[in-house]
Amino acid sequence: YRRLREATPAPYASFLRHPEGTLVGASPERFLRVTPDGHVQARPIKGTRPRGRDAAEDAALRAELAGSAKDRAENVMIVDLLRNDLHRVCTPGSVQVSELCAIETHPAVFQMVSTIEGELAPGQDRCDLLASAFPGGSMTGAPKIAAMQILEGLEPCVRGWYSGCQGYLGFDGSLDLSIVIRGIQLIGGQALVGAGGAVVYDSDPEAEWEEARHKARASLAALAGA
Repeated sequence: YRRLREATPAPYASFLRHPEGTLVGASPERFLRVTPDGHVQARPIKGTRPRGRDAAEDAALRAELAGSAKDRAENVMIVDLLRNDLHRVCTPGSVQVSELCAIETHPAVFQMVSTIEGELAPGQDRCDLLASAFPGGSMTGAPKIAAMQILEGLEPCVRGWYSGCQGYLGFDGSLDLSIVIRGIQLIGGQALVGAGGAVVYDSDPEAEWEEARHKARASLAALAGA
């Protein structure tokens, strides 16, 4: 955990020891947040580039991500999915996209992030929100149920904790959950690292593979130092 945190500081760094195993995480992605007064926020990530070897390459890769029509289309697709998830439990008219396709800088990668916000409707609470939005659309694709059915037939093993969520539920009605990415599952003497990318009509398999490798790099390096 210390090695992973040092290599890639993240807003949702975590260490969870559970009877079924241990989860070490450095997630940059907020899934859902609810404040005590019922304000809801989701911040899906879609679109990734590695950091450059110097300032010039860094700037070029950041600009490439910001100008990528493909990554922007993926991000907007998931924003629409999450807007629909939130609409089911939020006050009509309150769901808004406050930030669209912003670029965030992390130690190993650049990420394209959007922010969707709303207000829980009377009679709805954080558990209703979680039931409406889980699993996170950034990890399933759209349409969500059909995409999950396809993934179940294609993926050779279960994801485990990877692509789920973790965080806390406060006694004051608050909630803050991250997507379980950029982490390591330690189960039964095995270390499992999950990574992937969005597959759309014009995806380049080699580029998607490289993106997955970049996402897994810090976790694999932390394991290599064990």
